[in-house]
Amino acid sequence: MSPITPPLSFNPAGIELDRRHGLTRQLYEALRQRVLDGRLVSGTRLPATRDLAAALSISRNSVVRAYDQLYAEGFIESRVGDGTYVAQLPSTKKLSTKLSTGLSTGLSPALSTKWAKLPEDLDSEVIHSAGLARIKNNHLAQVPLGPPRAFRVGVPAFDLFPFEVWAKLNGAFWRKPDLEQLCYGDPAGDARLRGLIAAYLRSSRGMQCTAEQIVITSGAQQAISLCAQLLVEPGDGVAIENPGYRAAGHAFALAGGRLHGVPVDSEGIDCQVLNTLGDCRLAYVTPSHQYPLGVVMSLARRLELLAWAERTGGWIIEDDYDGEYRYSGAPLSPLAALDRSGRVLYVGTFGKVAFPALRLGYLVLPARLVDAFSRRRAVDMRHSEVSTQAVMAEFMAAGHFQRHIRRMRRAALSRRNALLAGWPRDLPGVGALPGVAAGLHMTVRVDSLAREQQLLAQAHAADVEINGLSTYWLAQSAPPDDQRAGLVLGFAAVPEAGIALALARLCKAWGCVN
Repeated sequence: MSPITPPLSFNPAGIELDRRHGLTRQLYEALRQRVLDGRLVSGTRLPATRDLAAALSISRNSVVRAYDQLYAEGFIESRVGDGTYVAQLPSTKKLSTKLSTGLSTGLSPALSTKWAKLPEDLDSEVIHSAGLARIKNNHLAQVPLGPPRAFRVGVPAFDLFPFEVWAKLNGAFWRKPDLEQLCYGDPAGDARLRGLIAAYLRSSRGMQCTAEQIVITSGAQQAISLCAQLLVEPGDGVAIENPGYRAAGHAFALAGGRLHGVPVDSEGIDCQVLNTLGDCRLAYVTPSHQYPLGVVMSLARRLELLAWAERTGGWIIEDDYDGEYRYSGAPLSPLAALDRSGRVLYVGTFGKVAFPALRLGYLVLPARLVDAFSRRRAVDMRHSEVSTQAVMAEFMAAGHFQRHIRRMRRAALSRRNALLAGWPRDLPGVGALPGVAAGLHMTVRVDSLAREQQLLAQAHAADVEINGLSTYWLAQSAPPDDQRAGLVLGFAAVPEAGIALALARLCKAWGCVN
């Protein structure tokens, strides 16, 4: 007869517990970790609860609770009349003990060859999807955190938002909610809000649209992503303004689109270049106030762009992110208002009128696309948050929205004037101030990338936020350094006094006068 091999025993001497914190959790995690990393192999016998409690100088109840959790999760097992053992598990030496991922790399060689490393900042170990691989070069940068300050880009004067009014409307909704609204809703959005948005666009922007053409989204970025998911096939060419809104380019690239950076001149996107791109299925533009250069697309260029879409069967994504802000005359009619062939998809947002955290935007779609977009959005998000839609609908119906837009336009104009008046003159290597007839930011050209980086570093040291124009270009189609450098400054984030203080710090940092 073969001798019986005695079970391995467990020595608790290496377990150290901090008595200032929960002992049960610490013991559970210590034992679990040892099983996962192979220090406690399958079949190891664990001490009785009373013995382990005595060895660690803790209460038996703490050990019992830790054992119970390990039992529940399958790490240990009880053998009747024979004690407690580490359960029979697959080899654990290759199991990750990182709670953040929970991924195992114990794959077959054939499958392992398809996996690739992600960037370290994504805190993930392995991928096996072309879609995930595209994240490597197409993810959004971390936005600046903290309260708004000069000269943060993309932030309206939300210090002027009527939060008291909003709070009252929100309270009224929740005091006696319509039970129907608390059920699952229409993925296209609240019917009343869609109707009010359509009425607003007809009266203020000249768009002949109906409520049925509108799909509510969680901000403009989701609207752009929906367009990318439904209109772009892998390998399709996508024309984007260059320089332009990089987050839009990321959305199209993640859908498999091949990005073509099309230059922007004083009239908008260069349609002569666009016409040479035979594989383009879609063009993304910001006609009312090009981002980030600030030019307004001319009527001739708009008609030329619409003709391209009609001739090629292409789509135009019009991002009207800050079209409400025009400082001479009424806001311009959008490109969608000129569309007669149903080729323009209009992206709107409340974030530049209310505040970015609202995450409320919308798409105005050709009628034949609404059902598909609504169904696609429902897969990711069954419907938008109900109370925000209902409160915004009441906010618009009661006239607060239009009054607030007028207030915001006046404030942005005043803050723009404060920046223009206090901007340092004759700054070496920096071009003349542009005309700023619309929007919430301005872009000043700089004569070299080295000078741009120097100015940005000095501004950062002075606690002033400025974006470099060089970051807005597509890497594969960026012009020479002396043509892509500049400073992009938002002027609406803080009141005039804050602008004056920031300009004073800038002038000191840059060694100039204003």
